[in-house]
Amino acid sequence: MDLKNNLLLTAYTIIIGVIAGLIIWCFIRSMNFGIHFLWVYLPSLINFKYYTITVCVIGGLIIGLWKNKYGNSPEDLNQVIETVKQENRYSYSNIFPSIVSSILPLIFGASIGPEAGLTGIIAGLYTWMGDKLKIFNDELEELAHIGITATLGTIFVSPMFGFVEPIENEERKLPNTSKNILYFVAILSSFGIFIFLNHLTHNQVGLHSIGTATLSNLNYLGIIILIILGMLLSYVYFVSHRLSKRIFENLTDNFILKGVLGGLILGIIGTLLPLTMFSGETQMYLLVENGVQLGLVVLILTSVLKIVLTNVCIETGLKGGHFFPLIFSGTSMGYALGILLNVDPIISMSVVTSSFIAGILKKPIAVVLLLMIIFPMNLIPLMLVAVVIPCLFKTPEFLEVQQ
Repeated sequence: MDLKNNLLLTAYTIIIGVIAGLIIWCFIRSMNFGIHFLWVYLPSLINFKYYTITVCVIGGLIIGLWKNKYGNSPEDLNQVIETVKQENRYSYSNIFPSIVSSILPLIFGASIGPEAGLTGIIAGLYTWMGDKLKIFNDELEELAHIGITATLGTIFVSPMFGFVEPIENEERKLPNTSKNILYFVAILSSFGIFIFLNHLTHNQVGLHSIGTATLSNLNYLGIIILIILGMLLSYVYFVSHRLSKRIFENLTDNFILKGVLGGLILGIIGTLLPLTMFSGETQMYLLVENGVQLGLVVLILTSVLKIVLTNVCIETGLKGGHFFPLIFSGTSMGYALGILLNVDPIISMSVVTSSFIAGILKKPIAVVLLLMIIFPMNLIPLMLVAVVIPCLFKTPEFLEVQQ
């Protein structure tokens, strides 16, 4: 490719990156507006004991009706990455129905994150741009991959996580030097506009630091126990994932029934334990402020049921990502175990969450790059130990679930 085409492709990548960042920001702002209206404004006007259950069931019904007409989107993040890996593109034919399908469960309180839907939307956008810019030949095959990295890097406020997550464990080969430039141009332009809009509107959309911690007087035995318990928590995810699939697999085409069932389960658990609802991004910071008042039992139940509820939501059609809710689950369990073992709660949360997420993903570098946005930088050595150990153990075959 000559210099002119290289410059043009870079310019287009910047433009698309800015558009992607704008879409991500608008999506999250719209989601937060809908959540505030439905879960803060309306309850202030309506005093109804069964409000949560009613709204969740109605939400499940609406989602089921929508999917019955427009299809079962969005796809799981792993499915999006696998499709792009196999085909070097992602379909954009149903991008507008997919936007609605992605945002509805989030507004109605489902225990999911926005990353799955947004990744598919942005990958579709990049594929569409690639189809329009065929003069660049082979480089166009990378645009859908670039869309995934830009989305993950922006939504998790971690550009390097967006680059590493699809690559680690050979999900995708490492791009060559010239293509690396395009990846970082897209990530930084998307991330840059996202941060700029946050600053412009005085909002803090996305993950941010959870607090500070000191490494003096470490309880080394406690740290080892926390790593082990974080690994065990990952098995709660695997078991609940498999059971949820088995329970709801016979309702594959009955979107309405599945949606209503999912909404009912969400509403019941959400009524009993409100912190199990939503993506967990905002709730995580409420947890840090009020963890002691919540108590040990509530924190542990919230952590375990959050995992179960995330899998139930995804399998009943209230679909989305699993990163945000699983991070919250890890922090909730970490806080509880910190109280139990007399370990600094920030340290405990960082170790348990690192071990827990690494036990599921088996991607140690990506996990650290993701969680270093939340936890203090001086805890990175502990987090590195906590992510490496679970990756030494292979997930038992009987717990693995085909996507």
